[in-house]
Amino acid sequence: MADTLKEILLDSSRRPAVVSDFEGLVDAEVSDKGGVSGAVVKTGFAAVKKIKPGIIPAAVDTLLDDFTGALEPFYGDYKAKGGNDFGAYLVGRSDEASDALLSVTDSRAEKSSRDSIKKVYSKLRPNGKKNVEEALPRLGQLIDKHAASV
Repeated sequence: MADTLKEILLDSSRRPAVVSDFEGLVDAEVSDKGGVSGAVVKTGFAAVKKIKPGIIPAAVDTLLDDFTGALEPFYGDYKAKGGNDFGAYLVGRSDEASDALLSVTDSRAEKSSRDSIKKVYSKLRPNGKKNVEEALPRLGQLIDKHAASV
């Protein structure tokens, strides 16, 4: 097993598979949303994809380095503790982990020159922490999957 998330997720030979899996994670999380807030997420997601087809894999690829950096301290602690389920570890630190990941997207949204992206993000952001926390088990499983193949 690799020692760092950078080794696991950012290696050029594995990166396309990682991006594809993360895109699948995003699609699955959006698909699983229910109720009124889920409808808002699904509508916003569809709007973003309509504004710029291919934006999700492009965004994942663009943000992957920053997300990896945000999660690296968590992964280092997880490895030091001999963990075997990164998803469960992240759930146990969901407040800190979700804040770390959202700091990446908040920064990117703030710097965006596209008003349409900023508008959609601002509508989705109030539920962002809850949505990210709900995605942590899948995120950890995805990272464990890629760590096992290193």
